[in-house]
Amino acid sequence: MRLDGSISAVVTGGASGLGEATARALAAQGVKVAIFDLNAERGEAVAKELGGAFCSVDVTSAESVAAGFTAARAAHGQERILVSCAGGGTSAKIIRRNRETGAIEPMALDRFTKIVHLNLMSAFQCAAVSAAGMASLDPIDGERGVIVNTASAAAKDGQIGQVAYAAAKAGIVGMTLPIARDLASEFIRVNTIMPGIFATPPMLAAPEEMRKSLAESVPFPSRLGAPEEYASMVLELCRNGYVNGEVIRLDGAIRMPPR
Repeated sequence: MRLDGSISAVVTGGASGLGEATARALAAQGVKVAIFDLNAERGEAVAKELGGAFCSVDVTSAESVAAGFTAARAAHGQERILVSCAGGGTSAKIIRRNRETGAIEPMALDRFTKIVHLNLMSAFQCAAVSAAGMASLDPIDGERGVIVNTASAAAKDGQIGQVAYAAAKAGIVGMTLPIARDLASEFIRVNTIMPGIFATPPMLAAPEEMRKSLAESVPFPSRLGAPEEYASMVLELCRNGYVNGEVIRLDGAIRMPPR
């Protein structure tokens, strides 16, 4: 797909980190970008800088997602590119021992569900709504649209305490090929990126010693990934019309240890 001012895009989680870098990279190509995020102050600032649109969207709410796409399309027309970067999680083992009582407690189902909803179900919901709109378009150079989802190295190398997050990201990996096959007849491509350890705001907020140790654990190059490198991969997946149904690790060859 060509990237220019005739194309519009939606980037979820676009107010910071991988999403912000992606929004900036697309806008640098002339693409009209709508940012979905809950951080209105930062999202509006980035959108204004890029000449784009900001939509306050809670990706875990079907109503909020639908309203966000309606607003984005009112500003820029039907998007041909969707990049889902929204997500996150907290660490918790499937069982824990209460330090005070010694009781063994299972992880609460709602805690697991919350992480799966934020990462997996939101990506599915955004892809479904976006694809329904893309399918109404006339093809350009043989395709109507491109969807890029964000998984994680945790999808393959889930660490201790990452059962919910790893399950959610593995779900994104698992739905990539079926969605690509579902949308093949509509001329819409779907791919997924599995980032390793990137220099996103949560990571940059970690102690320097921890960041240094994590960087050294990456085989080569032994550093944290730059959000711009993720964005560069997104651009290639948009441009290269023969990449479809693919999951790409972007991690410096790291394979995460148990902890």
